[in-house]
Amino acid sequence: MPDRVSSCSCRSNQMPREAVCVHTKKVYDSCKDKECLQDVRVYLTRCSQSILDNSMNVKAKSAELLWAYIDVEPVPFNKGYFTVDVRYYYRITAEGYCGTGRTGEISGLAVFDKRTVLYGGEGGAKTFSSQYIPNGSDIQNFSRTNAPTAVIEVVDPVILSANVVDASNCCCECMLNEVPECICGCFDDDFLLSEDGKKLYVTLGQFSIIRLERDIQLLMPAYDLCIPSKECAGSCSDDPCELFQKFKFPVDQFFPPQKNRVSEKKSGGGSIKYSFGNGCTSKR
Repeated sequence: MPDRVSSCSCRSNQMPREAVCVHTKKVYDSCKDKECLQDVRVYLTRCSQSILDNSMNVKAKSAELLWAYIDVEPVPFNKGYFTVDVRYYYRITAEGYCGTGRTGEISGLAVFDKRTVLYGGEGGAKTFSSQYIPNGSDIQNFSRTNAPTAVIEVVDPVILSANVVDASNCCCECMLNEVPECICGCFDDDFLLSEDGKKLYVTLGQFSIIRLERDIQLLMPAYDLCIPSKECAGSCSDDPCELFQKFKFPVDQFFPPQKNRVSEKKSGGGSIKYSFGNGCTSKR
């Protein structure tokens, strides 16, 4: 457990020394999503498209969220509300199989668009700052409005299914016309954005949290200065072997926890007893 940063133990009856004004970001509105993204088109690289065309079956391996482009716009005739448009970019990895065995690894790009409406508060003041920008076109920062900022927290999605469709059986759909350079740099080959050859579709499961934040000043009670009470460990003067002796033995690395793991905390000692299902026990 990390050590708390304080100069003294703050008691419940301790009075604050002063009230200070803190500039921070306040969350005005937020929402969470548990989404099932069905039949998302995967745009393959040239090499991966060749592997897919020669494969009889495809097995999905992983999905990685590379980037999320966010755009915030006010809602007309509804002050204080904003639309948050998000475009997710995923790297999809799969394996292609032919009749004699595995053909090769397939890699491609999947894109999904999402829109939500959140409350972000009102305000149209312009903000200026004297913060210096090295090698910038101006000495100071340019002015900006105090519009809310959208923040998205997303975990890598789970591939629920993958299927291959022949080009002759595909219906008309909107094509991906352009891929950002930062996304192209994550792949080893160029993308094929044509309608020729087989197409790969995946269904993804994703968890996300979207929130709107705005700069605000809050009056907070201050008890004392934030002076760390914990000393830094691992200096050059320490004996490396003595420092290594302080490490805990990684039991879970050798014996992965089983489904029937039983944990018991002893009173006073605070140790945990693990049962691994084979008659062996270990204490931590």
